[in-house]
Amino acid sequence: MKAKKTTGESMEVVLWNKTNAAALKSMSKELAAHIQAMSKEGKDRVVEQSAGNTKYFFIVDGTDLSPRTLEKWRGAGNEVQQAANGQKVDSVWVRSEGVDESITYAFAEGMALGNYKFTKYFKDGKSKQPALKQLFIQDTHLPEKKQRELFTLVNATHLSRTLVNEPVSYLTAEKFSDEMVKAGKEAGFTVKVLHKKQIEALKMGGLLGVNKGSIDPPTFTIMEYKPAKAKNKKPLVLVGKGVVFDTGGLSLKPTPGSMDEMKCDMGGAAAVVGAMYAVAANKLPVHVIGLVPATDNRPGMNAIVPQDVLTISDGTTIEVMNTDAEGRLILADALVYAQKYNPDLVIDLATLTGAAIRAVGTYASAVMGTAASDDMQTLQKAGEKVWERTMEFPLWSEYADELKSDVADMKNLGLGNAGHLSAGKFLEHFTKYPWIHIDIAGTAWNGAAQSYRTKGGTGVGVRMLYQFIVDKYCKG
Repeated sequence: MKAKKTTGESMEVVLWNKTNAAALKSMSKELAAHIQAMSKEGKDRVVEQSAGNTKYFFIVDGTDLSPRTLEKWRGAGNEVQQAANGQKVDSVWVRSEGVDESITYAFAEGMALGNYKFTKYFKDGKSKQPALKQLFIQDTHLPEKKQRELFTLVNATHLSRTLVNEPVSYLTAEKFSDEMVKAGKEAGFTVKVLHKKQIEALKMGGLLGVNKGSIDPPTFTIMEYKPAKAKNKKPLVLVGKGVVFDTGGLSLKPTPGSMDEMKCDMGGAAAVVGAMYAVAANKLPVHVIGLVPATDNRPGMNAIVPQDVLTISDGTTIEVMNTDAEGRLILADALVYAQKYNPDLVIDLATLTGAAIRAVGTYASAVMGTAASDDMQTLQKAGEKVWERTMEFPLWSEYADELKSDVADMKNLGLGNAGHLSAGKFLEHFTKYPWIHIDIAGTAWNGAAQSYRTKGGTGVGVRMLYQFIVDKYCKG
C-alpha cells in the first residue's frame, strides 16, 4: 500500500511498564525524570513534540489486566488515532517496553477500530478517508500471527459497520446477499443464496409474509466454513436478522428517533457476516454456518395487516398483532431451517426490541436461551473480554402465556412489559437444540461516536462471537 503524502510529521507510541527502569536509559535524563515524576503523580501519559515529530509515552501499571483496564487502553489507542488523523500522519509506530502483550493488543485494537469512516456517498469521499494508513507494532511477545489475526478481526468489524451504514437504496435484500457472496470469496467460506421461488418452496411464511409489503424480493443466504479438521463434530450455527429497512409495516413507526435509524435493523445479520469473515480468514478450526433471512418491511403492495395469520415453515401458525414485530417472524423460519444441521449450538443476533434498550440501555446486549450454563458463561466472559457486554435474562413459562392466541397457535406480540423476553420466548418455540438469543437493539447503532465505536453502525457482535468461538472450541 502506498502511503499518502503527509505534513512531514511522524508519530511514535511507547507503552512503558512503570516497573521497567531499564527502558528509561534510552531516553534523555530530562525526559526520563519527567516520566518518572508523572508516574509518581498517578498520570498515565507524557507527550513529547519536537521538529514535527510527536511521541507518546503511556505509563502502564502492568499488574492490572482486567477487562475494564484493557478497554481503557483501547480508548487510549483511539485517542492516538484521532491525533494522528488530525495531524495528517499516515503511519504510527507502537512499541512495547515491558508491558503485557494483551495491553499492546488492546491499544492497537482501539486505534484500528477507531480508524473507520463511512464516506462512500460524499462527493469528495476519498479526501474524507482517514489519513492514517499503517500501524506498526513492536512487541516481542505479540507474534506476527496474532497481529495479523487482530487486523483481520478489525477488518471484519469494519465490514459489519459498512453493511449497517449502507442505505436500503443500495442494500436491498438481494444486494445484501451479493455482499455476502463477495465476503465469502475474500475470506474463504461458501455462500448459497435462496431466492423467492426457493423460499416459497420451503414454505417460509414468516419471511414471505413480512416481504409482502415490498417491491423487492426476499433472500435467504446460507454461509458455511468447514475446515478439514474442525474441532466440533456438529456445527455452530449463527443466525442474523436481516431486515434491511424497517418502516414498521402498516404498524408504522414514527420517524423522529425511530424509523430514521432503521437501516440498522440488519445489524444482527451484519454481525454474522463479519464473524464468518473473521473465522474463515483467520482459519479457525471450527465448522460454522451462518443463516440470514433478508427483506425490508414496508406498508405497500399487499402488506400484512394486524390479525393476519402466517404459517411458519414448521407449520406453526402466527396471529400478527403488530407488523412492527417482524424480526421474530423471519427469524422463526431461519431457526426452523437450522434444525437440518443437527447443530451443536445456535446463536441468533437481532436488533429485536425496544424493551432490550429500556432494560440495559446501550451498555450491553440482552441475552437469553436454552444453552448449557457453560456456554452462557463463556459468551458472557467473551463479551467482557472485548467489552461487548451482555446481560442474561430468564425465559419463564409465563412469557409464553402472553403469546397465546384465540385464532392461531401463537401471537407475535406479548404484553407491554418485558417485551424482549416475550420475543425471546416466541423464538424459543422454533428451537429444538441448544440456543442463545442476543438482542443487540441498544448496541448495534451509535447516534454519536463512543470512543473507538464510531457513529452509525458499531459492528457489535463480530468480536464477541469470534472470542466466544475461540474460547469454546480452540482452547486446550
